Amino acid sequence: MHLSAYLLLVASLLFALFFAGTAAIQIWQGRTTALPWMEKGHLMLTAFMSVASAVLLHALANFDFSLVYVASYTDRALPLFYRLTAFWAGQAGSMLFWGWSVALFGVFFLFSPVYRRVSEPTRMWFWLLFLAMMGFFLLVLTCWSNPFTVVDPAPADGNGLNPLLQNPGMIFHPPLLFLGYGGFAIPGCLALAQSLSGMRLSEGAWADHARPFTLVAWLFLTAGIVLGGWWAYMELGWGGYWAWDPVENASLIPWLIASAYLHTAVIEARRNKLHRVNTFLMALTTISAFFATYLVRSGVVESLHAFGDGGVGTPLLIFIIVFTAVALGGSILWKHPDAKPLSGVESREGFLVMVAWVLLALGAIILVATMWPVFSKFWVDKPVGLEPAFYNRVCLPLFAVLVVMLAICPWLGWKGGLRNKVGAVTALGLFVGAAGGIWAAGYTIPTAVLGAAGAIAALGGIVMLLATEPHLRRSPQSLAAYGVHIGLALTALGVAFSGPYKTEHEVIMQQGDTVQVAGYDVTFKALYEGEGPGYIFIEAELDVKKNGSDVGMAQPQRRIYSKFGKQAFAEASTIPGLGNEFYAVLLGVDREGKATLHLNVTPLINWVWIGSIIMCLFPFIGMRRRKTAEA
Repeated sequence: MHLSAYLLLVASLLFALFFAGTAAIQIWQGRTTALPWMEKGHLMLTAFMSVASAVLLHALANFDFSLVYVASYTDRALPLFYRLTAFWAGQAGSMLFWGWSVALFGVFFLFSPVYRRVSEPTRMWFWLLFLAMMGFFLLVLTCWSNPFTVVDPAPADGNGLNPLLQNPGMIFHPPLLFLGYGGFAIPGCLALAQSLSGMRLSEGAWADHARPFTLVAWLFLTAGIVLGGWWAYMELGWGGYWAWDPVENASLIPWLIASAYLHTAVIEARRNKLHRVNTFLMALTTISAFFATYLVRSGVVESLHAFGDGGVGTPLLIFIIVFTAVALGGSILWKHPDAKPLSGVESREGFLVMVAWVLLALGAIILVATMWPVFSKFWVDKPVGLEPAFYNRVCLPLFAVLVVMLAICPWLGWKGGLRNKVGAVTALGLFVGAAGGIWAAGYTIPTAVLGAAGAIAALGGIVMLLATEPHLRRSPQSLAAYGVHIGLALTALGVAFSGPYKTEHEVIMQQGDTVQVAGYDVTFKALYEGEGPGYIFIEAELDVKKNGSDVGMAQPQRRIYSKFGKQAFAEASTIPGLGNEFYAVLLGVDREGKATLHLNVTPLINWVWIGSIIMCLFPFIGMRRRKTAEA
């Protein structure tokens, strides 16, 4: 069965290469007669990959340790749910999942109304690009990252899944990222295909056709990044959700580029401008997704999340370079005959362009900083990565500026000036009042004040707009955009306070001791020992009160897993709140029963998650094609 699954991947590779080559020949000849065969070929390719994926899932579910992959990432003590999610725990399985996701998106595109709206020449170019991409995935899977490598004799038990991955956040974080990366393959290939075919004027803009796929990919990527932050907050035991780790940064770069595209796409839809820019930005989003994979799998940078060099680094780099050259060529090749020059920076159009530039600047800064250990090899012998403090100093002010721009942009007219002076003055008043109130309350870090005040002004402005302009509430696209901005403002509000104003204490306590942390009275009530599936644990019971009233019970654990030696893993415990959240980590217990505890009180942390959820839900509203112009 394992050999059959591998041969199915080989057959899929041959299908992809054959039909990509056929598409190239037919395009050269100016024909489209083989188009139905390419469509059937992709369906067959996807069916083969689906069967291969099912074989791997079956092996994971049934303790088939004859597969190296299964033996490396599962064991008999691992619950079924975690055994199945080990599909994407390792390099080979995650590459299969990503490639399979791209193939499935191709099938959805094939049967969607979008596909029927584009001309046959554009379809030919699409399949050439898309099947070439699939061919690369399958080449990696059959040569360097084969998930069906067999070990003989099979071990009686496996190595087990890394305890850090045994968390709901890591169950959903990687697949959502891969679905986001895979989803962008459709608009990325379609944008270049239409540019290369030159059929835009007769079939309509690719950006309009691909809107549902773009938004779905963006919300998947957003959800994946947020869940990764939540996992870090709950599982790593340091009380933070973003450490500027290289692999975290790698997933943020495609999100920043895609978000920049979403803003410039509005200008194309409303003002008939930036056609080539949007084509390149969408292609660049797809390229940056592969770059994120290159960082994880090449060994070029060190990271908690990285797999190390598994032989795929060089092929990935070659693919990125080739696809970038194609993207540049395809973007430059076609120009809209009726394209108009951009308006000034005082217009909404100009402001949207500035927002896109800030997002792209952030992406470029994060890219250079992440790759700094590689670049600095040219002038130092022992290069080191940049500390989180660098990112915070450089990037956080730019993010705060983005939030302020979010509060300003809705009040600008497309041709310049203010379209609603009363609303603009009200938003300005909200900003000044919020900034003054926050400063007076003792929160004086400039970046936090700027970001929080901008978020409050943006929230107030959006609510005012939706209340006073009914046509915006009737427009799905406008409602979706403003809903996402509401979520972003709430997230920014949470970030502004949860990072710089977190209170942290590390204490040593005996049972019965009480300490104070940011106004909370924490009493060490009891210490327990127990056993779970594949691990033993020790648990501290903490009674938390504020102003004499019960807040809740925190129960942090320290776990030792049977397959991971004597290494201890923290299991944090929280008492959630819309204001402050209490967070506790058990660092260790000595022979006398004294517990070392890391205690945090974090303000507004849950608004980061609430705002992010809103950001992921509202895009569903705006997936319909834009039929009429909205303000």
